[in-house]
Amino acid sequence: MLKEFRDFAMRGNVIDLAVGIIIGAAFTTVVNSLVKDIIMPPIGYIMNGIDFSNFFIALTGEGEYPSLKAAQDAGVVSINYGVFINAVINFLIVAFAVFILVKQVNRFRKQAPAEPPAPTTSEKLLMEIRDALQKR
Repeated sequence: MLKEFRDFAMRGNVIDLAVGIIIGAAFTTVVNSLVKDIIMPPIGYIMNGIDFSNFFIALTGEGEYPSLKAAQDAGVVSINYGVFINAVINFLIVAFAVFILVKQVNRFRKQAPAEPPAPTTSEKLLMEIRDALQKR
């Protein structure tokens, strides 16, 4: 059983998957920073200083809270739709980046030559006739 596990773990696909997960985790950190530190500030500036991460609906508690952190510190249960908007933007950026990456990898990957199509029935018959005539 240990030998089977070792063979499974050392197959190329499993190692490729592990490398992909590690790169993906690092890539997610970069994308989160891109969205939080580069993309969202100009969008907030264009929208008169609105910070999406502070959009929430308080379900419990009385009063107004200036930020999500203030509401959470007060123990308010809330629906944090601004955080969700940021997560959707992160997802779209990651999906687009992966799309571009896969597109480029496929472009550079050598295409295997296509196999010639199998001969049709009439071509097979013609080859048999040709072979029969060559034998005479």
